[in-house]
Amino acid sequence: MTTTHYDVLIIGGGPAGCSAGYWLARHGHSVAIVERKSYPREKTCGDGLTPRGVKQLGDMGLADELSQFHRYHGLRSTGMGKTLELEWPSHPIYPPYGYVVRRRDLDWMVARNAEAAGATILQNTDALGPVMDRGFVRGAVVQRKGAPSTEELTAKYVVVADGANSRFGRALGTFRTREWPYGTAIRTYWESPKHADPWIESALDVKDRQGNPLPGYGWIFPVGDGTVNIGVGLLSTFRDFKSVNTTHLLDAYAHQVADSWGIDPGNPTVRATSGRIPMGGSVGPKAGPTYLVVGDAAGSVNPFNGEGIDYAYETARLAAQVLHEAITESDPAALARYPKMLEDEYGLYFKVARLFAQIIGRPLLMRELTRVGMNSRTLMEWVLRIMANLMRPDELGPAEMAYKAAASIVRFAPDA
Repeated sequence: MTTTHYDVLIIGGGPAGCSAGYWLARHGHSVAIVERKSYPREKTCGDGLTPRGVKQLGDMGLADELSQFHRYHGLRSTGMGKTLELEWPSHPIYPPYGYVVRRRDLDWMVARNAEAAGATILQNTDALGPVMDRGFVRGAVVQRKGAPSTEELTAKYVVVADGANSRFGRALGTFRTREWPYGTAIRTYWESPKHADPWIESALDVKDRQGNPLPGYGWIFPVGDGTVNIGVGLLSTFRDFKSVNTTHLLDAYAHQVADSWGIDPGNPTVRATSGRIPMGGSVGPKAGPTYLVVGDAAGSVNPFNGEGIDYAYETARLAAQVLHEAITESDPAALARYPKMLEDEYGLYFKVARLFAQIIGRPLLMRELTRVGMNSRTLMEWVLRIMANLMRPDELGPAEMAYKAAASIVRFAPDA
């Protein structure tokens, strides 16, 4: 068995893994990213980038490359027979726009960027399990596609970034807090004459073919290439969550929006794919003596809206910062700072969002909240700012005050 050594070994070449690889390579460290598939590859995702994600990509030097994709202005919210078009709020840090980029294109772009910065990317390479040394993880046993034998990749530190299912993380003892909410989503693509619409759309009242309300929410993200990404999401807090057939739910939603988006609901361009989404920081531990867990593998998904790409970039950047310190100062204890950094950045916000997920899991209450919200543009603008985590640090406006009021209550509530 051959052995190759790096400063940092990253398991997973998605948003979190390649972002961590980029920042660590920029710091001058030797980095390898192990990716089970080959780029470009498909991922179940809504493909929408919020202003937070756009900022992170810009910081990685990808603003010009990102601009070739479809740019949108904000959210069109539908429900109770009403429609509101809500622009992204102004913010001193984040731009007032987002992009829709298919994950096969987005992840390949970020991977190439990490490689250009100096990271080594090993495609078609499966991380079979950790390499342990006196109880510490020091790398991975990997199998390259077509290779006759396995090999060891060793490193001073390991970053776990292999996504929501995180087989490698589980091998190190990570687990999801089962009492906390999680989501499931399904999506596919349809050809549409509105493929370049300037708004992403979210439906707060998905109905079945007979017009009866169903749990969950729907989305439509115009991709700008002749197609739109249409999907539905469902939270585990909804009653009878496990009995809902998401394929039927997506079919019902496609028929619901067929006329307004000009799609043939029975003729998507590809087969629908689905996945489960751990949310709200629900996976831990997020650090060990020689490893850190980032992105979806750490459950770093916003329970308010199911957004995970921006948090993948952000958590990976924080992890790279901590690992840079650990390597340059020969101080492994620096890794212990990472969980506290995540708690300071997201802990209270995710707790508020988890409790919100509990509330909207009650269909009658969800319908009443939708009715009230859709009758007030001002209220929905506040809600958008809070749910997208775009509150201003320099101004205490209505949204900021509403969030602070909720947070002051939730801070002392039982964890949920």
